[in-house]
Amino acid sequence: MDPFLAPLRLATDHFVLRCYQPGDGAALREAVSSSYEHLKTYMHWATPDQTEEEAELTVRQLGGKYLTGEDYTMGIWAPDESQLWGGTGFHLRDGPRVWRNAEIGMWIRADRSNAGLGTQVLTALLRWGFEEWPWQRVSWGCDPKNLASARVAEKAGLTREGLLRSQQQTVAGERRDTVLFACARPGS
Repeated sequence: MDPFLAPLRLATDHFVLRCYQPGDGAALREAVSSSYEHLKTYMHWATPDQTEEEAELTVRQLGGKYLTGEDYTMGIWAPDESQLWGGTGFHLRDGPRVWRNAEIGMWIRADRSNAGLGTQVLTALLRWGFEEWPWQRVSWGCDPKNLASARVAEKAGLTREGLLRSQQQTVAGERRDTVLFACARPGS
C-alpha cells in the first residue's frame, strides 16, 4: 500500500486552491450559472439550471472523493474565499494514484477569463504537484478548437505531445480530437 494524505489547500497572494467542502454548493451554482454561455461549449457537466441542492450534492461528492483519494477536484477561490473563480484538480484518468500520473483539468468563470488566471493556476498546480504531491507526470488535454486552453498549457511550460484522434465527444455528441500536453517531474 502507498499511503498518501493529499494536501487540502494551496493559498497564494492571488487565489486559493482547495478541495470542496460542505456549504460550497451555492458558490458553485452561482459560478456555473453566471458563466454557462462561456462554459457550455467544452464542459459537459455545465447546466444553466442547476439547483443549489444539486450543486451542494456535487461539492459533497467531489469533496468525498478528494478525501478518500479517488480523485482530486478542487475549487479556485478568491484570496478571501468569498467567490468561486473556477475549478481544477489532479484527476486520475491515466491510471491509479500509485502510477503517479495526474491529468489537470480546469475551467474559469466568464468574468475572470482571459486575464491570466488559468496560467497562474496551472503554474502553481505544477509546482505544488511536483513538490508536495507524488506526481511524476502531469498531463493536460483540450479540444483543438479551444485555443485559450492550449495557450494556458504552453504558457505554463507544458510540451505538446500529440493529437489523440477522435478521442472524445463534444457536448453536441460529435467526435472530436484532443490535443495532449504534458510534463514530467524535473530530474526524472
